[in-house]
Parts: sequence; C-alpha cells; structure tokens
Amino acid sequence: MNMQRTGGIAALTCAATYIFGFVLLVTLLAELGYGTNDINAEAVVRFSAENQTVLIVWNTVIYVINALALALLVVALARRFKTVSPEWSTITLAFGLVWTTLVLGAGMIANVATERAVALLAQGDTAAAVQLWETLHAVELGLGGGNEIAGGVWIFCVSLAGLLHHSFGKTVVGLGILTGLGGLLTILPPLGDIAGAVFGLGAIAWFIAVGLTLVFERQTPSATTLA
Repeated sequence: MNMQRTGGIAALTCAATYIFGFVLLVTLLAELGYGTNDINAEAVVRFSAENQTVLIVWNTVIYVINALALALLVVALARRFKTVSPEWSTITLAFGLVWTTLVLGAGMIANVATERAVALLAQGDTAAAVQLWETLHAVELGLGGGNEIAGGVWIFCVSLAGLLHHSFGKTVVGLGILTGLGGLLTILPPLGDIAGAVFGLGAIAWFIAVGLTLVFERQTPSATTLA
C-alpha cells in the first residue's frame, strides 16, 4: 500500500473518530453540557465516577486515535504537494504536525483529568475533584478542545494549496475552505459554539472527501482529481 492510500485510510479514520464523538456528544453527554459553555463540572465528575470507561474511550477515540491517524494524513498530503510545490508541502506539514501534537496533548490531559477527578471523588473530596477537573479541562480546551485555530489553519492551507495547484477537486477545496474558516472563527467567543459545529461537521465531510480521493485516485498528484 502506497503512502497516498495510507493517507486516505487515515483521513477516513479521522472522519470516523469525529462521527463517534458527535454521536456520544449529542446523546450520552448532552445533559452534562459537554461541548458548550454551560458544562456542569460537578455533574461531569459524578458521571465520570460511574462511567469512567466511557469517558476514557471517548477521549481516546476523539483525541488520541484521531491524532495518530491525522499524523499519517499530514505526511501523505505533504508528500502529495511536494512535487508541485515544495513550499506548500512544507507549510502544510508544519501546520499539520502542530495540530496533531495539540490534539494528542489534549487527549492525554483529558484522560488524566478524568482519572484524577474520579480518584479524588472516591476519597470523598468532591470540591477538590471538581476544581481539578475544571482546571485540567481548561487546559484541554486551550490545546484544541475549545478552539480549532490550528486545525482550521491546516485544513484551509491544504485546501488552498489544492486549489492553486489543482491537486484536489472542487468538493475537497470548497469543503476545506469553509471548514477552515469555521475553525478560525472559533476564536470569537460569540461565535464559538456555532463556528465549532461548522468546523466539526465540515471536517467530517472534508476528511471523507479527501479520504475517498486518496484511496481511489488513479491519476498523478498534479492532475485534476475527483470533483
């Protein structure tokens, strides 16, 4: 299997982790306020004590597995651009690896927050458990769980490079630019939730489009690909 197809499978894996995350977010975790500014820290800690495995799996899938797949995709896309534009290849590789690192870090912190909060709650110190979880959750959000600047920049740059050098079709480029802009807008508090939803849903569609292109494409990287 060549690197392009490996990258395609990685892209589809990224999409799958996002879908898994959204399903849990709008069902099991919705009542806790996850994904919003109204999250109930004490309710989360108590939920964690009863469903620790669920949250560990959720964090591992949406962050850790996503980051590992993302790293493969970043390298595959950088190689794709190398023959048509070494400069864009380097730019996309740099931004992509930054995002990958932040996502992986957020996942490890999220899991530690869950484990330590549950341990403190088991000792009967609810206040300390809630305070610890809130502090580590804030770090998690700062790394990427609460904003999508790094991801937005990378997806936007990949899509722009695809447009300029005809490395991707209109569907990939259009979805990527829209998704990238959505990620950048998460920096604005009034638009945070809406922009985050645009980024998340757009990223699912973009990852799928990129994945299908890389897996099934038979043309050279510089040629026009699937629309």
